[in-house]
Amino acid sequence: MEVILLERVAKLGQMGEVVKVRDGFARNFLLKRGKALRATNENRAKFDGMKAELEARNLKAKGEASKVAEKIDGQNVIVLRQASETGQLFGSVSVRDIVTAFEAQGVAISRNQVMLDAPIKTIGRHVILVAVHPEVEVKVTVTVARSAEEAERINRGEDVSTRQEDQDAAAEALAAAGEFFDPEAQHDEVQPAAETAK
Repeated sequence: MEVILLERVAKLGQMGEVVKVRDGFARNFLLKRGKALRATNENRAKFDGMKAELEARNLKAKGEASKVAEKIDGQNVIVLRQASETGQLFGSVSVRDIVTAFEAQGVAISRNQVMLDAPIKTIGRHVILVAVHPEVEVKVTVTVARSAEEAERINRGEDVSTRQEDQDAAAEALAAAGEFFDPEAQHDEVQPAAETAK
């Protein structure tokens, strides 16, 4: 089906372009949400009459979106979840969780603005794209941790994927190995086996 786009649609086209899309995508998404019109002669004439109004509305929305984008650009939100010792989450962090974390900081974004390809399933810092307007995108950081203290450590750049006990045990083993293999130790001269048999 051919449609006339009434606004920019990511990976599809700009406002006013006539694009060919699958019928289901056109009916269930583009036409239903008012993002496009069927590409008939009547609608082409209708679009030409609406073009100035649509461009003005788009500029206004883009200006408002730019203000929101400045507010959240580079922002870091923390999401606390239970996880295994290796950092694998029991469950995942979804778009809904990210939106809730932003709302807790007083920033209102909708779920369809968060560009998350797959749910987050590990502890750490994750950079996510937020499209506050079809033409305005910003990057935010989501820190997933087991506790607020661990989130601070992650944000400082520490590796929390290994347990503290494992790190302590590794340090002790290294110290013990250093004592065992003391480079200044005196070595006894060992006679070759052939000479001791005579």
